[in-house]
Amino acid sequence: MSIPKKGTRKIIVDGEPFIWLIRRQATNSQADYPEGHLHVAVEHATEAGSVLAILTDRFHPQGYSLINSELVPIQPQDALGEVRAWRIEPRYEITAVTPKDVALWIKQAMEIGWLPKKSGITFKVSVIGSSMKKAATREKIPLNFY
Repeated sequence: MSIPKKGTRKIIVDGEPFIWLIRRQATNSQADYPEGHLHVAVEHATEAGSVLAILTDRFHPQGYSLINSELVPIQPQDALGEVRAWRIEPRYEITAVTPKDVALWIKQAMEIGWLPKKSGITFKVSVIGSSMKKAATREKIPLNFY
């Protein structure tokens, strides 16, 4: 299965062209649950092969989970001492995924066994900080991943 071409970005890694995609709209799990992290899909740009699915440790900017946020009053207390208006403010910092990150992750994935030009199942990896590990083959990727 290949990723949709609309909205992809091109990148050259070690002389090979790749396309990558981050879903613009958060999935339900990304928006509503504490495990709402960004996912990146990558594939070779010119030759059919397997898709690389990168499950990152970076929070999705559209994630409004109350577990990862705090309520901050936006109006002072009224005469009864009650605050009637609040805003949700994230407790975590949103870190963007840059082309430099994607290039590094592509290189790391190839080092641990991803063959971008060979047909096969989706190659799933997890990224935590700067380290990458192959995800368990039974680990499910959401149907609307990309």
